[in-house]
Amino acid sequence: MAKLIRNRRVVADNWLRLKLAADGGLNGNSPAVPAEGDVIVPLKLWLERHDALAVRLGKTGVWLESNEGAELVAADIKRLPLIAVNFSSFADGRGYTTARLLRERYGYTGELRAIGDVGRDHLLNMQRCGFDAFDLREGENEVDAIAAFDELPVAYQASAVEPQPMFRRRLN
Repeated sequence: MAKLIRNRRVVADNWLRLKLAADGGLNGNSPAVPAEGDVIVPLKLWLERHDALAVRLGKTGVWLESNEGAELVAADIKRLPLIAVNFSSFADGRGYTTARLLRERYGYTGELRAIGDVGRDHLLNMQRCGFDAFDLREGENEVDAIAAFDELPVAYQASAVEPQPMFRRRLN
């Protein structure tokens, strides 16, 4: 079973992530949507079949590509126990904005997972934007990556996890 970092701990990942092929169907490497068990489906599949997916046995989460905004799942926030945001490249920062919008504007409280090109150097900033789970890219060591969360113990700016900037915290 694959491992990921959730809430600063290495845990087993019990979610199956389904992928779309270029033609829009499920990828040949991805099984059909199972009748039970926890699955993460691409946004396109969720938008097409969300009523059927919502009644299956097991939890259903959705994953957004970097060009798919938070507003596309805003109406379903309460129904989604997990939203994953795919970082197609380490240089693509749109996922950070998506995370902040999901947490701050839409009030999402479920698991927010970073997937794709997720490396140790980005974990602290991803957490500050609201991510609480991280599926690291291949070759990254989960145990070593946890140390990234403690490298900068104090942040001056406000964030999704600390809404008050340092000067306001000091005044209180």
